[in-house]
Amino acid sequence: MNPLQSSWSQTLLSSALLAWAAHPALLQAQSPASPATPRAEAEPTKVSPPSLPTGLSSDELNTISIFETSSPSVVHIQSTATVRRDMFSMNVTRIPAGSGTGFVWDQKGHVVTNFHVVQQQVEDDRFSLEVILNDQSSWPAEVIGHEPDKDVAVLKIKAPAEKLRPLKLGTSTDLRVGQRVLAIGNPFGLDQTLTTGVISGLGREIESVSGRTIQGVIQTDAAINPGNSGGPLLDSSGRLIGVNTAIYSPSGAYAGVGFAVPADEVNRVVPQLIEFGRVIRPVLGVTLADDAILRRIGGEGALVINVQPGSGAEKAGLQSTTRDIRGRVNLGDIIIRVDNKEIADSNDLFTTLDRKAIGDTVKVTVIRRGKEVTVPITLSASK
Repeated sequence: MNPLQSSWSQTLLSSALLAWAAHPALLQAQSPASPATPRAEAEPTKVSPPSLPTGLSSDELNTISIFETSSPSVVHIQSTATVRRDMFSMNVTRIPAGSGTGFVWDQKGHVVTNFHVVQQQVEDDRFSLEVILNDQSSWPAEVIGHEPDKDVAVLKIKAPAEKLRPLKLGTSTDLRVGQRVLAIGNPFGLDQTLTTGVISGLGREIESVSGRTIQGVIQTDAAINPGNSGGPLLDSSGRLIGVNTAIYSPSGAYAGVGFAVPADEVNRVVPQLIEFGRVIRPVLGVTLADDAILRRIGGEGALVINVQPGSGAEKAGLQSTTRDIRGRVNLGDIIIRVDNKEIADSNDLFTTLDRKAIGDTVKVTVIRRGKEVTVPITLSASK
């Protein structure tokens, strides 16, 4: 090989080596002895909460804080019905039957809502319930207690405690008209909806599902629509002051007048529903006639049909309604007063006794054969 060819070969070899060194990936791929380098695991991306817009007022900041703190405690309650597709098929299907709102009471899985939200399931076993938590997980629910007279019910779900955020409880004794309130619910199936307003009135009365009067009801102008029922009414500290239950609406749409069962009633009723499945209330120990009977004869009060054996009413000598051998009706005692409260009908009597405690002694005034008689009666527990 002549010197010129040797010099040219060395130049080509040097150029190839430089190109090889400039591409380490190529060098690594052609070197079987090089061990594979393991890929480092990517760390999960940490999602920061969205920053708040600048220039918000303190009132807006407080509203945002209450919603973000309280909304994980609010749940969506869905009712479904089991139906057969047709008369010739054994196949069944489940269809949505209604929805409402509730809130987590404790970390044992108890959820509070309105009775009318779960009434179908209570009265018809074709209906079932599921509770959808804030994280969108769904849990079958069982009604473990209900009180139609107060439109309150308690459900139980088997969700783990770490998923359950109980709502902060407040009181309704010191509320004032004009006080700011917030309602969270699922109107028309729209999850986690916030509305705000003020307390428009206190001490209202509305009729419950059972026809009994709920007293001390909170009136608010915070928008409450179908699906909001059973959701919490909160004060400006995020505490429960009522359970949204009804609206007044001649047209069927929201008209600025909503009602909530006061927190004091809820706090009294719910523990009993959890423990006993029902409310144990103070009673006289009598069975009353339908109010229409007295109205037909132009009378007022609560007519005693039957006196329960061993009750305070029996010990006080209250008289039952009877028939003689000719079939003529002899009216029993007509209760017209309890302590200083006039009793116009059976609803008045139930409302008055609701304010008493088991073991209290009350003065009961009755009309007996045209004369007023007053007797003391010790209240016993309902059975």
